[in-house]
Amino acid sequence: MLDRRDFVGNAEMEQTAPVDTTDVVIVGSGFGALATAKKLGKAGVPFVLISDTTEHLFQPLLYQVATGILSAAEIAPPTRSILAKYDSADVRLGRVVDVRPETREVDYVADGAVRTIGYKSLVAATGARQSYFGNDHFAKVTFALKTVDDAENLRRQILRCFEQADTTLDADRRKELLSFVVVGAGPTGVELAGQIRELAQRYVDQAFHRIDADDVSVKLIEGADKVLPPFGGKLSEYSKNALEKNGVEVVLDTFVTDIDDHGVTVKSKTDGEKHITAETVIWSAGVQANDFAGVLAERTGCATDRAGRLLVNPDLTVGGFADVFAIGDMTNLDNLPGQSPVAMQEGRFVAKTILGKIQRGTAFEYFDKGSMAIVNRFRAITKVRSIELTGIIAWLTWLAVHVYYVVGFRNRAVTILSWFESFLGHQRPHFHMQQDETPLHLRSQEDESRPEAA
Repeated sequence: MLDRRDFVGNAEMEQTAPVDTTDVVIVGSGFGALATAKKLGKAGVPFVLISDTTEHLFQPLLYQVATGILSAAEIAPPTRSILAKYDSADVRLGRVVDVRPETREVDYVADGAVRTIGYKSLVAATGARQSYFGNDHFAKVTFALKTVDDAENLRRQILRCFEQADTTLDADRRKELLSFVVVGAGPTGVELAGQIRELAQRYVDQAFHRIDADDVSVKLIEGADKVLPPFGGKLSEYSKNALEKNGVEVVLDTFVTDIDDHGVTVKSKTDGEKHITAETVIWSAGVQANDFAGVLAERTGCATDRAGRLLVNPDLTVGGFADVFAIGDMTNLDNLPGQSPVAMQEGRFVAKTILGKIQRGTAFEYFDKGSMAIVNRFRAITKVRSIELTGIIAWLTWLAVHVYYVVGFRNRAVTILSWFESFLGHQRPHFHMQQDETPLHLRSQEDESRPEAA
């Protein structure tokens, strides 16, 4: 359970602003939250959207920020700008830390103070975060890909490895710097593994004259017996073959048992346990609900699954409260996939319920428009019911669908231009970094030479 004191650092907190009210409080700024907000905005219903970030993140394209294809600005426009055209919209930066469903009140922290807002309906859409399956210490030695900061940190790490490998005279160190391990062969893991190899072949091989593409090692580790397990069959097999043709070493039926500063320890039925040396380990093996799901579960009596996701009612209400809804990755309803189309459809459904266009208690039904995943340049997979596509047709379909959901004409235009430069040319328009002003070893010496404070 979250404690409000954890967020303001004061054991004796006082409410510093009078309680205000609105018709609907929306928590989050992802696909589900925005779908709800737009529907309510069009109807002129007053709502307050509270999020701990100022942007709406198009998470499926985060890997392209991490590999220098796109900048964060193209995939994370300000939420305020998106909702500015709705007079009934009120967007606030803050973190929701508590809810009292009996009195219909939400507490959120903003500018160091706890504020309270009353509502008629509450919509929770706070998404999910990385799960390490009980090994939370893995977070300190791996890179994740859930936020803009994650993507930019990973991009700097990848570029740092190439830059240092280009200048080091130590062969063993060079090999370690050019070794990448991706844990988890879901869409994010497959996309990242494929793009790091694309970087090596189409950018690094030309831009770094002392690095050959074959020097770059990318291993994709998966505990299941196939990549992209939800697709299965020939689509999973196609993806595996496409990755291997591109130079990715796919390691299946293998589990990570430990991770340290120098790589991962893995265990399989056939090869036993071994250590894989790598400078960069990227974790994309699982997700769990964000903290607010736990708050809602405790306050409403709603059950959760092993990942902390709310086991919502068929009409997307939470526990026994008809005016509290939860949608998207923080929920589990009929094992629907944690994908943006599900969240958007749920968001629109909840908005229609609040507006009275759908009768209260009506069960949500998901219309599956299909699934898709990109493997690497010119290779992707698409599944729409019984129709399965692979190769360049699936790749073009993937590009078209994703550029459609990029917010704003300018962002779409820049995205398309960046794709031309990266996929048809050999450029990575956003693959850059700035070296620290003082090298790490010199900074440590400076710290040692400073006199201790009296």
